[in-house]
Amino acid sequence: MPVHCQQSPVLAGSAALAALGALVLYSREPSGYGKYSGSLAAAPHLPAGAAWFLQELPSFVLPVGMLLRQASSLSGPPATVLLGLFCAHYFQRTFVYPFLMRGRPFPVAVLFKGFVFCTGNGLLQGYYLTYCAEYPAEWYTDIRFIMGVFLFILGMGINIHSDYVLRQLRKPGEVIYQIPQGGLFTYVSGANFLGEIIEWIGYALATWSLPALAFAFFSLCFLGLRAFHHHRFYLKIFENYPKFRKALIPFIF
Repeated sequence: MPVHCQQSPVLAGSAALAALGALVLYSREPSGYGKYSGSLAAAPHLPAGAAWFLQELPSFVLPVGMLLRQASSLSGPPATVLLGLFCAHYFQRTFVYPFLMRGRPFPVAVLFKGFVFCTGNGLLQGYYLTYCAEYPAEWYTDIRFIMGVFLFILGMGINIHSDYVLRQLRKPGEVIYQIPQGGLFTYVSGANFLGEIIEWIGYALATWSLPALAFAFFSLCFLGLRAFHHHRFYLKIFENYPKFRKALIPFIF
C-alpha cells in the first residue's frame, strides 16, 4: 500500500527540532562529550569511534531504507538527489569519520541521546523528501537549488578538511591539546563546526523545506554553542592563542 504524505508529523517534527535548538542555546552548556565530559567521567563509556558510528547510523540507514522501499513513490528526481546529499553527509560521518577519529571515550548517556536525535531527524528528513516534497522539473536550474548545493558541498569540504587538521594535532592515544592551524582555523576556533553549519544552511536552501530549515537552525544553535565554548577553552589554556581569531564567524563572532 502506498504511503501518502501526512503534514502533521512533518510540522510537529520540524517544530520539535527548532524548539530543541532554542533549548540547547538557552542552556548555554555544550553537550557532555570530548573535553566537556567531566561531569560524566564515572559513567559508562564506549570508544569514541564505535560510539560515533552507532550514534550516526540511523541518519544514514533510515533515509536510504525509505528510498529503497518506496522507489516507485518518489516525488521526482530532485527529491531523490536532495535526499542523496543528506545520505552522503551521513555516510561520511558513519562509515569514514569514526574510523579516523582520535577522541576521548564517549559517554553512553550522550550516545543514547544522539542516537534518538539521529533517528528522529533521519525519519523527518527522509519522510519529507520521500513522500511530501514536490519539485518542478526545472528545480535543477533554480537559484535556490544551485546555491544550496554549492554551499552544501563547500561546507562538507570545510568540515572534512578541518577534521583532518584536528587529527594531525595528536598522535594515536594522546589527549593533549594544541592550537589548530591552517584552513579556516586561521580565522575561527570552530572551523569544523562552521563547515557543518554551512552544509545544513545549503541543504535548507536547496530543499526549500521546513524540516531542513529546522535542522539548519538546530545545527547553528548546537554547533555554534560548541564553537563558542571551544574558543573560550583555547583562550584560557593558551597564552599565545591568536587574538584576532574568532569563535565561529570570521572577523565577527
